[in-house]
Amino acid sequence: MKFYLPLIFACFWVSTATAGSAGPTGAAPPRVAVDVGHTLAEPGASSARGRTEFEFNRELAGLLALALRTRRVKVQEINFAGDIGSLAERPEKARGSDFFIAIHHDSIAPEYLQFWDWDGSEASYTTLKRGFGIFISRRNPELAASLRCASAIGATLRRGGFEPTQWHARKHQPADAENGVWYYDNLVVLHKSTFPAVLFEAGVIKHREEELELLDADRQARMADALATGIAACLFVTGKSARE
Repeated sequence: MKFYLPLIFACFWVSTATAGSAGPTGAAPPRVAVDVGHTLAEPGASSARGRTEFEFNRELAGLLALALRTRRVKVQEINFAGDIGSLAERPEKARGSDFFIAIHHDSIAPEYLQFWDWDGSEASYTTLKRGFGIFISRRNPELAASLRCASAIGATLRRGGFEPTQWHARKHQPADAENGVWYYDNLVVLHKSTFPAVLFEAGVIKHREEELELLDADRQARMADALATGIAACLFVTGKSARE
């Protein structure tokens, strides 16, 4: 992936530079919309131990928002209250942003699930799939910028010790498989966005061991920091927007 080497070096620069030195003097800071996947009413998948995906999503999104703000990035919080049921409404609320990231956690199709007793009840889990994934849409008008940012995020995560899953190759075409980036053209929050956009799957909550890792506070903070570093490297290490 020689094309993305400059972004990897940019990620290192952003992670070691002071927040105040990023971007040219007087430049307006970039604005990132952070969307919490699912809602309180429809909380998504349940983990191997019964925790809802929405709870995982909101926790990581909050840490990401904090990490972005420490880098002088403006944050538009989307669906942190868990009450935006319409997928199309989310990018609409993010208008004016330079970048959109939807935070999710992954599951697996029912045919790959096994069952175990957890806390006196039957629960489902998998041993087959784990790792992060990043989706972009070819229906998004800012596809090149979406891919550039997705690759920067994936490269930064890998440098931080996080591993992408290759499971998505079963259904999705690779955009940058090495860095965990895949095409998912019909995701509403991506193709309805008029700015660069990605959907991030932090890991597989149906995988019993990975679920515990995703609940670990130190690991959550490291992942949020890696996400913020990759986003910042894409958006304003050169003082330009993702589109440029």
